[in-house]
Amino acid sequence: MIHNFTEHTVLAGTRHPLVGIMTRSSVAQPNVKPTVVILNTGIIHRAGHHRMSVTLARRLAGAGFNVLRFDFAGVGDSETRSDGLSPLDSALADLSEALDWLERERGVARVVLVGLCSGADHAILHGHGDPRVVGLVLMDPSIPTTARFYAHYILRNLTRFQSYVSVALGRSGLMRIWLGDLLYGLRSKTNMRPVSLGELRFHKYLGQSYRNAIANGVQILAVFTGDTSRQTYHAQMLDAFPGIEFGNQLTLKFFQGADHLFSLERDRERLFDLILGWMLSMHASHPAQIPLAAEIGQGTHVSSPARRA
Repeated sequence: MIHNFTEHTVLAGTRHPLVGIMTRSSVAQPNVKPTVVILNTGIIHRAGHHRMSVTLARRLAGAGFNVLRFDFAGVGDSETRSDGLSPLDSALADLSEALDWLERERGVARVVLVGLCSGADHAILHGHGDPRVVGLVLMDPSIPTTARFYAHYILRNLTRFQSYVSVALGRSGLMRIWLGDLLYGLRSKTNMRPVSLGELRFHKYLGQSYRNAIANGVQILAVFTGDTSRQTYHAQMLDAFPGIEFGNQLTLKFFQGADHLFSLERDRERLFDLILGWMLSMHASHPAQIPLAAEIGQGTHVSSPARRA
């Protein structure tokens, strides 16, 4: 089979190696389109759940986009950091180093960040303030709850006997969410970045991050699934941030019936088609103004082979 992309192991970062795979398109002029960077989901290494990241990277490369998927420090094949940073600060520092490497070694000036769950949170927390980031693909990111969220959650579980058992045993998911709203909400009123992702959706900094991203012209594709405690209805993201004028910079999709990890192949295929269509549309609307005359670091940067693709 003839592929229209090549894949190479790379070592990004400066203070410590961040092991990644660069999927390079063979059908497009270098750096005319933004480079896509796919982030880890939690402790899942760069292949992603059900090899989602691998498939997505190759699909995008086939359409002319170069793609980097790398492991944060302490995940997959990347070594742990030794500077004592918190997990959140460590991930954001790694992301910054990876983008610096792309700019320095590959001449990349424009980037689209792609993340699921914690990866989506890392994407918005970094992307809102980095001028190289022109787009964000956020799958089930953290967003605040709303009154309508609770109404939908309750109605969805009224006919489930197990819901009443959970309440009786003190294991109700609704009660955990409500208590989190109450406890975190009382102490998360500053505009400083939170210390962990666990409190992000209750924090004012999240809204400010989206506000900054929109002000900086970042395009956002937000995809939510029906099997999550983060969102229960299509417009929740808009209701959660009423002061932000997203306009045509936000594309919001709700995959009713899909689970959080897009376990079914049909849901993954639908997701990949959506992301690819959005990427092509965004590039058509915001093409590079002045393509680089030559790509910096055009030679392949190859490390010792990684243990996994």
